Amino acid sequence: MSAYVLVDICVNDAARYERYKELASPTIAAFDGRYLARGGATKVLEGDLKPNRTVVLEFPSVARAIEWWNSELYRPIRQIRYETAESKMLVVEGL
Repeated sequence: MSAYVLVDICVNDAARYERYKELASPTIAAFDGRYLARGGATKVLEGDLKPNRTVVLEFPSVARAIEWWNSELYRPIRQIRYETAESKMLVVEGL
């Protein structure tokens, strides 16, 4: 069953964050994931959300998404995100 990783990112260091984006993409693909949305325009339809940069990833399963997030391949790249942005991330199981 597909799973979706939803991320809200407030970038603090745009130049270094570009490097993160370059390095993260192949790791996502290595775990059978793909981008569905990556920083495009957003419009709040309800509530008091204040989204920053929104990213949506699709993986074949929650287990595969978590495997990517915990992987030795992604871990050092994830550290770059921690150093260049503030993020909120969750994974949700699809239908």
